[in-house]
Amino acid sequence: MTSPGSDIRTDVGLYRVYENGVLVDEPETLESHWRKDLVTFLLGCSFSFEHALLANGIDLPYYGSERNVPMFITDIETVGSGRFSGPMVVSHRWVPADKVVRAVQATSRFPGTHGAPIHIGDPAAIGIPDITKPDYGEVWEQGSSDEVPMFWACGVTPQSVAMSSKPELMITHSPGHMFVTDLKDEDLAVI
Repeated sequence: MTSPGSDIRTDVGLYRVYENGVLVDEPETLESHWRKDLVTFLLGCSFSFEHALLANGIDLPYYGSERNVPMFITDIETVGSGRFSGPMVVSHRWVPADKVVRAVQATSRFPGTHGAPIHIGDPAAIGIPDITKPDYGEVWEQGSSDEVPMFWACGVTPQSVAMSSKPELMITHSPGHMFVTDLKDEDLAVI
């Protein structure tokens, strides 16, 4: 990876520990939960393309604040693998209608960190009954009537899958607490 000297057990800041699909702990370190037989997977995060959105004139009111983006469990099923399957979780951002195409272009440059949006428009079309009640993160109100809801795949999806698949043990990051590498956002872009 790209962070020599890092330690996945301590460098995320806040974790979630699931046993049989049930959240049992949210520790700041994993030292008391770590076992030698555990395997780590790192997934990209949409936070990596937010600078590109800002550079393209798309305001993100939460950017730089202590608050998180809203995230929703959808009715979009992931492609299962063995017993692992479940619904996709998406992050949400309001984008002015005249900048939607620009948001798609800017984020599609980052396929390793969720890339282009998976849905634009009516939240109900992907199983979100109330845009003011996120499953994770915090609600951000629509700034003006010309803003369109846009949704991107989210790294919280594995937590959703864990709850559905109920593995004996699964450890994830807590929403909004990511492993940070020394890569620059532009290093993750494809064009």
